[in-house]
Amino acid sequence: MRMNHIYRALGFSSAVSIGLLFTRMVSFQDLDYWYLAWNLFLAWIPLFFAVLIVATLKKHLWLSWQCLLLTALWLTFLPNSFYIATDFIHLQEAGASTLLYDVVLLLSFTLNGFMLGYLSVVALHDQLLKRIQRSYANYLIGVVFLLCSFAIYLGRYLRWNTWDILLNPAGILFDVSDRLINPSAYEQTFTTTIIFFVLISTFYYVGWQIYSSLNDIDKHHRSKKVANSSK
Repeated sequence: MRMNHIYRALGFSSAVSIGLLFTRMVSFQDLDYWYLAWNLFLAWIPLFFAVLIVATLKKHLWLSWQCLLLTALWLTFLPNSFYIATDFIHLQEAGASTLLYDVVLLLSFTLNGFMLGYLSVVALHDQLLKRIQRSYANYLIGVVFLLCSFAIYLGRYLRWNTWDILLNPAGILFDVSDRLINPSAYEQTFTTTIIFFVLISTFYYVGWQIYSSLNDIDKHHRSKKVANSSK
């Protein structure tokens, strides 16, 4: 039930973002930021797969083909949740009359994307902690954020997108391998990846600490209720 409240709140927040976008289109009579709606839709997909993974884990092992497939799909779409932050680069094209509104618009979509992405990660982080040691779980989450950060670079600078994994895997493999073989020739690759890794992982760390603390408080209250009811 609590998760349903969270989903409704995220749905409302996303609707507000779409409303801001629609208002801009009507007020300024242009479609400059139409792609934000599509990016937000993509940001919802990892959460959808995370919910499916949690449900599937009740019946199957994580190493089952069902869970592995869903996890691969989740990881493939997860970078989209954080990629929206790169759309701030378009502010350099904004005019003085729309600049402030555009900042609010982009901030709204970015926050929604981050919240959707983080919620999906938290769901799987919880499942990992039930199966492996905390240090290993944290390490895996760190690897996930590192892969997301690299994927953001591929999307922003090389213009690869999620669908290209199926449509042109050879092209992606060539670009990735070239940067791994000749790292000194692609300084921007590692700079961008590290910057986004620091950003994404730092805010997740803060959010995870808050989430864990609230969980501990909730468990403490429940244990007190059980103790009081048994008296």
